[in-house]
Amino acid sequence: MTEILIKNAKTVLTMDDSARELAGVDIHLKDGVIAAMGRDLTTQGEILDAAHCVVTPGLVNTHHHLYQTLTRAVPGGQDALLFGWLKTLYPIWSRFGPEEMFVSAQVGLAELALSGCTLSSDHLYLYPNGARLEDTIHAASELGLRFHPTRGAMSIGESAGGVPPDDLVERESDILEDCIRVIDGFHDPSEGAMVRVGVAPCSPFSVSRNLMRDAALLARDKGVMLHTHLAENDEDIAYSEAQFGCRPGQYAEELGWTGDDVWHAHCVKLDGQEIDLFAKTGTGVAHCPCSNCRLGSGIAPVREMRDAGVKVGLGVDGSASNDVGNLMAEARQTMLLQRVSRGADAMSPREALRIATRGGAEVLGRHDCGQIAVGKRADLAVWDVSGIESAGSWDPAALVLVGPQKARHVLVEGRQIVRDFQIATVDMQALIARQTHLAQRLAQG
Repeated sequence: MTEILIKNAKTVLTMDDSARELAGVDIHLKDGVIAAMGRDLTTQGEILDAAHCVVTPGLVNTHHHLYQTLTRAVPGGQDALLFGWLKTLYPIWSRFGPEEMFVSAQVGLAELALSGCTLSSDHLYLYPNGARLEDTIHAASELGLRFHPTRGAMSIGESAGGVPPDDLVERESDILEDCIRVIDGFHDPSEGAMVRVGVAPCSPFSVSRNLMRDAALLARDKGVMLHTHLAENDEDIAYSEAQFGCRPGQYAEELGWTGDDVWHAHCVKLDGQEIDLFAKTGTGVAHCPCSNCRLGSGIAPVREMRDAGVKVGLGVDGSASNDVGNLMAEARQTMLLQRVSRGADAMSPREALRIATRGGAEVLGRHDCGQIAVGKRADLAVWDVSGIESAGSWDPAALVLVGPQKARHVLVEGRQIVRDFQIATVDMQALIARQTHLAQRLAQG
């Protein structure tokens, strides 16, 4: 039995159904869940003083490529659009193996945790040199983050009209067989699960129509979620119209890729009909604003999606197309881009933070996470607002406006992952040294 009492929080942003904001309250965490909230609570366990802190639900990352933390700021890919960027990086990624996957995943997840993240998905769609999905699962387990990895795949190489090189694609029968293996071996459907597995063909331009359809059938037979990239930029739309004779949303619908067990990454170029389709079917969207800016993909119609009732969460995307894995920065960028596109009243800081927490949990089907309420999982971020970032702020709860962008403490399932701004579960100095060595070896290759 483990207990922690978060004592006398300055403000608690609950993100519950009533969007309550509480002042001067305690939060009692016991055996992985929120056991009680109120004043003058007691505990037999550890006490965390939160007198100068804002407490939020842990932030939720709905789209990432963790392996890419080994290929930040690669020359030749810094100023390219999506397809050109991919062609620069695919040959480098083809030299990865199990060690690269494990280390890059752990570094990426640690970076997320420092930004207040408690639950992250991952989209791993290439498996060179013996790499497997569990390389990333073991990394997350050791660090202590709640994890939703997806078994991605590419099956159509350049010689068949796809974007990836032929040596990075797999046979479709092998892909489906491995999906079954990792679901049976690692997926936990129970409430409070630390690991859930999804099925995630990379994109409509790197797998066949048959694989998209078969993946949907397999996922539903196994009771797991589906994920892919969709409508990311103008090139993506042009490819869909040329190859499939329809827009991406129609293609997804035809192949069974809509529903409350599906979420799509980016969706920058969705039109009104596609937005209505996603709202009607409960299909979720992982919005990745910084990556979309970096690759020049455009501004996703998040305001229109939210107004229509589409579930929207945030994603940092891979560090080769974002450079930084900070979810609070994504929340701020989400708010700013919607204001640039629609006006200063298009999105409030509190709505952006709700998308980053409750919104992401709903996209991933995690109704046990994403809010601070009795009975929900003990996944919390504690933000110290006594520092220079918030000095002079009249509303310290407006974290997206004034910061900070790094959490003082982060707890997952009631276990402290970040303590006083530092990762508490792994040796970060040794991990960073290992990551630096691997990156240098790839650069020299």
